[in-house]
Amino acid sequence: MSIPSDARRGFLGVAKNFLLESPKPPAPTEFEPPRLTFAALEKIPMSRSRERILANLEEMYTEAFKRAKASEDEAQMAQLDFAYRREQLYFEILLDVRDATERRA
Repeated sequence: MSIPSDARRGFLGVAKNFLLESPKPPAPTEFEPPRLTFAALEKIPMSRSRERILANLEEMYTEAFKRAKASEDEAQMAQLDFAYRREQLYFEILLDVRDATERRA
């Protein structure tokens, strides 16, 4: 089966354009170095809820407290109790700051 000469010319024209014309390079994008700035923080979605973060903290300390209780280590239980309350307070402060910045945006 032969291809008509008009079709051949069309194919040659397309091939010539494809092979000989260089594609335009993409426009350069502005490079933004990774920095922990307010503008960068605004771009990062906060995905974890307050309840989830505090529940994860409680679960972690509950497991450690159960192990200390099983070994009857009173000093370790007291230390874990204090550490849990301290970290819970730290997380609540950080979450309050996060919530305030999200409301501001």
